[in-house]
Amino acid sequence: MDRMNDTLIDVPRGLTNVVAATTALGDVRGHEGFYHYRQYSAIDLARERSFEDAWYLLLFGELPSAQELAAFRERIAAARRIPESVAELLPAIARLTAGGDLLAGLRMALAAVAAADGMRPVYDEDGDERLSDAIRIAAVTPVLLASLHAYAEGRTPLEPRDDLGHVAGYLRLITGRTPDAAHEHALSAYLTAAIDHGFNASTFTARVIASTGADVAAAVDGALGALSGPLHGGAPSRALDTLDAIGAPENIDTWITETVHAGGRVMGFGHAVYRTEDPRSVLLKEVAQGFGGDRVDFAVRVEERVQQLLEELKPGRGLHTNVEFYAGVVMELCGIPRELFTPTFAAARVVGWTAHILEQAADGKILRPSSRYVGPPAPEPLPGRSIAA
Repeated sequence: MDRMNDTLIDVPRGLTNVVAATTALGDVRGHEGFYHYRQYSAIDLARERSFEDAWYLLLFGELPSAQELAAFRERIAAARRIPESVAELLPAIARLTAGGDLLAGLRMALAAVAAADGMRPVYDEDGDERLSDAIRIAAVTPVLLASLHAYAEGRTPLEPRDDLGHVAGYLRLITGRTPDAAHEHALSAYLTAAIDHGFNASTFTARVIASTGADVAAAVDGALGALSGPLHGGAPSRALDTLDAIGAPENIDTWITETVHAGGRVMGFGHAVYRTEDPRSVLLKEVAQGFGGDRVDFAVRVEERVQQLLEELKPGRGLHTNVEFYAGVVMELCGIPRELFTPTFAAARVVGWTAHILEQAADGKILRPSSRYVGPPAPEPLPGRSIAA
């Protein structure tokens, strides 16, 4: 055996519970049902502070003063503008991705913004340049999403308004109207809670790409590619599909039992990390119940009965609602169309991705794991064959 192979360490499939890097940005404590951004509870931030507060915290390590927050909001507003050369491309990108994955269109649009801006590899930039690129990509993402969605529907996109905050501005671009305080707070709570959540697949992908020294947009595009996978993104709309499929309270038992017995997955329930209630689900349930209505009442009833049924059908699993279950309900209440559920999640998570990109770029170490070969023994002699003249 090659001596180099003696140094290999086998780890669990999927890298489960393997520590691949250190981070000062936050952590998920699954057995406690708790996660945090730096030194603060992410749920407390979502309940009590603005989206921009949490964004600033991840970038600078502390919550902003009133003056710092005002200046940060101005910086974000300036970074929202789409270059004219990119704006001209958006109708074509929207046509290419019509009826498909809006995240694919966003990946193309972000690459175009990076090219138009002359964005350089993080390897060649100093800390201030990297920070500017990170803010730029996170700020322009929701505007690109809203524009692509508008073109896909045959509408002319609205121009962003500098006087609106990040969340209110996004809602206006999507719905065509300035949101009231209740809807802005509801979406802000969801987006703030969705900014970061440990070394999930997309965040880890962003860090791997950043470790190569590539530019910020390239790392975010890679993260978006990971998020587009059904096992990572897409669940908020599928959770609402479950509510639609069940239809009425009297159908819950039959639908869930048949789905489980057929080997299907009940979307919106269970999480890879949490063994208690997902704190994000608890938060968003509160937000939804603040609006009330038949849809919310039905969702609560489905949650309660499905958890009882899953305990009977899959005893000991402790399957609770995850963030996607009530996220779909809240976004629907805010007027966001279903096809924008996962892209809206991405518009929040890009803030976390870019913070991780900055942290990984500062580390300077390329992420380069090994693999253990399990194919046929090598080398074998090549089989004889005549060489054509």
